[in-house]
Amino acid sequence: MKTWITDIMEQFGYAGIFLMLALENIFPPIPSEVILPFGGFMTTTSGLTIPGVLIASTAGSLLGAAILYWIGRLLDVSRMERIVDRYGKWIRIKKSDIRKADAWFDKYGYWTVLFCRMVPLVRSLISIPAGMSGMKFGLFMLFTTIGTLGWNTLLILLGAALGESWEDIGGYIGTYSNIVYILLAGGILVLGLLYLRKRHTAGKARG
Repeated sequence: MKTWITDIMEQFGYAGIFLMLALENIFPPIPSEVILPFGGFMTTTSGLTIPGVLIASTAGSLLGAAILYWIGRLLDVSRMERIVDRYGKWIRIKKSDIRKADAWFDKYGYWTVLFCRMVPLVRSLISIPAGMSGMKFGLFMLFTTIGTLGWNTLLILLGAALGESWEDIGGYIGTYSNIVYILLAGGILVLGLLYLRKRHTAGKARG
């Protein structure tokens, strides 16, 4: 996949970068940690410029994010509740769980979008729950733009600075990703334990 990505970018320049980032947002297995550093490296060996690569990559990211957002709008809360009505007993989800998740995203969703734009893999998928929650599209795009600009700028500048060693960035991003995933898993575990403790305490109070 890496060779295919770099060939497209070398052949089509800014248009190739735009296309790759749009696809990366829709199809997460396409890695931004390859596209962006290589785009930065290309500014040292071709007529491409760092501002141009940043604009093309960010525009592609925003297009992909917008597509997934509107897919999420099609899978709104009401439709998810109908799915849970039919299959909830198999996946152990209740309609109340859907509502709670939606309420949580309404409260913290914009900051979640901003943070997740700087987490590999999650940065693409977060657009779907944002759409499902009915998040205002303008604000979704604003927070997406801020987070995406930060992520894209960092990797492009690193690629330009490392030159022919741009591929080394992948190892650092892998370590960073693992740390973030561990922290996220730990946070989810803590929240789950607090939720179970709250339910246990409420059950004892009713008893």
